[in-house]
Amino acid sequence: MRAWRPVLAVAALSLALAGCGGDTETGDTAAAAASGPWSFTDGSGQVVKADKTPTRIIAHAGEAAALMSFGIKPIGIFADESVKSDPNLKSLDLTGIEILGEEWGKIDVEKAAGLRPDLIVADWWPAEKAHSGMEEGVDEKSKKLKELAPVVGISQGKSIVQLAEGYEDLAESLGAKVDSPEIAANKKRFETSVAAFKEAVTGKQGLTVAAMSPSDDKLYVANPEYAPELLDLQSWGLDVLDPASPDPGFPYWENLSWENADKYQPDLILWDGRSFTPTVNAEWGKKQPTWFKIKAAKAGAAVSWPAFWLHTYGDFATELDKLTEAVKAADPNVGD
Repeated sequence: MRAWRPVLAVAALSLALAGCGGDTETGDTAAAAASGPWSFTDGSGQVVKADKTPTRIIAHAGEAAALMSFGIKPIGIFADESVKSDPNLKSLDLTGIEILGEEWGKIDVEKAAGLRPDLIVADWWPAEKAHSGMEEGVDEKSKKLKELAPVVGISQGKSIVQLAEGYEDLAESLGAKVDSPEIAANKKRFETSVAAFKEAVTGKQGLTVAAMSPSDDKLYVANPEYAPELLDLQSWGLDVLDPASPDPGFPYWENLSWENADKYQPDLILWDGRSFTPTVNAEWGKKQPTWFKIKAAKAGAAVSWPAFWLHTYGDFATELDKLTEAVKAADPNVGD
């Protein structure tokens, strides 16, 4: 899997809209959900159809958070890690939701079948031509999830903004009201965060960054072409390095041996947020001395990068504010 292969090698909305997480089977939303027929264009380009609007939804973690931000509560969730630590879910109220997996590639399909779902919601990954949880490398039994109900999801494509907008469209098709004051306020917060980020980048001419994920045997350098959040940062003016030689079979990353860890010399390292801690830079310097051949690592110029998990305006705003502060504090001459 694009997000977790490097992480395995080493071992939600930010609740501005928490009040919107109620069951969809109430009031006007329930009436909308009872209507039909229903159709939606999947990230793969296929049109998914149903005789009536689905109401019994199983969703992957980030996709569940996106739906819940618009008031669509799934009956089941499968995650790639503990729901208590998953950045999409750890602050959400999951009461009444069946947890079907907390490890990448492992879904309890038998339990899922017992929920009688009428829709599976999972991102579409263009490079792998598969939905989340059904990619190459997962347990074969987990792939049987797609036999229980139609699968639909937004493509992890060119922008997290487009991804968030796509899930807003999906939620609306499922009966959610997407024009509430709370949702509008959250979008406004995101727009404010983007403006502040652009201003910070403009004030740091010459600053270069690289998104990285260290592992025991390799150093992975992220390829923005397959990381929509990095493409957004590039579109807002940040000079995010495009690695020269991404892995042909798994183009999310360029894989460097530790002997070649210093192939790139950015001024600031965007560290894979799934393995980032305040002390991890120093720890890797002890574990792999060539890590400190990267001048930014030696200088401690590293900040968490929200790798491959963002799905909502709120989460993106929160993470973008952190990156804005890191850009403001960065030295454009570190990598020279």
